[in-house]
Amino acid sequence: MPATIHPTSIVDPSSRLEDGVRIGPFCIIGPNVTIGAGTDLRSHVVIERNTRLGRENVVFQFATLGGTPQDRKFRGEETWCEIGDRNQIRESVTVHRGTGNGGGITKIGNDNLLMGGVHVAHDCILGNRITIANEVMLAGHVFISDFVGIGGGAGLHHFVSVGRMAFIAAMTRVERDVPPFVVYEGSPARPRTANKILLERAGFAPETVRALRLGCRRLFSRRSQQLGLSVDERLSTLRTDFRGTPEIEEFCTSVHQILTSEKGRVRERLRPDDKRTTPGAAPAV
Repeated sequence: MPATIHPTSIVDPSSRLEDGVRIGPFCIIGPNVTIGAGTDLRSHVVIERNTRLGRENVVFQFATLGGTPQDRKFRGEETWCEIGDRNQIRESVTVHRGTGNGGGITKIGNDNLLMGGVHVAHDCILGNRITIANEVMLAGHVFISDFVGIGGGAGLHHFVSVGRMAFIAAMTRVERDVPPFVVYEGSPARPRTANKILLERAGFAPETVRALRLGCRRLFSRRSQQLGLSVDERLSTLRTDFRGTPEIEEFCTSVHQILTSEKGRVRERLRPDDKRTTPGAAPAV
């Protein structure tokens, strides 16, 4: 089935539409855009330029994809925006292209839900099956791993990374990296507990869920801090008590990296040649 284009829409002749693409009313598709099979642009969607959109995405009205980066260092160099398959991109979402000094690309993986008003800035890397609620703001170079949830109105500082299966509560201000499996909330963000609901839904063993919840209590609770043990000592005890549990090792490694990195952000993970920035992987953060 060939692509269908509403007569009120404008499509640059250099762009490529695969079979089954539906372009609704008043859309504008700029140069060097590829839209994968079965993708549906509902209406009033702008894809500015240099954007690759995968299969079976649904993009709702007034979304802007592949927009010019909001970065004073950007000088018009050729950069890209790449979005995978089966994403739901809701009303007024904005996703900007990368910048020359940030790897040159903004990437979004597969099966994600970006609700109304979400902003994904230049050079962000998003994995798979992420849910981002309304009006969330992702600054430049943010990295989000798989299965992360972010509540409405949250703001993430540039170069922040969020580990897999973490949850960031609504209205939270995130200035430091977030380790995997943890619930963060507040302004500034503070760790609360393990993301029990998502871990159970994902089929983690009950003993793994209990270990992660205990790990959060040992590391982050006020009572644990009052015992006088350093974070390194608490991490060492946790590793010993749950030796052989890979999620605990991943969690402990992440916490150690965050605490020993500049400003709590392990920026080297965002290098363009780092395989862990590839959507589809489930990197240890």
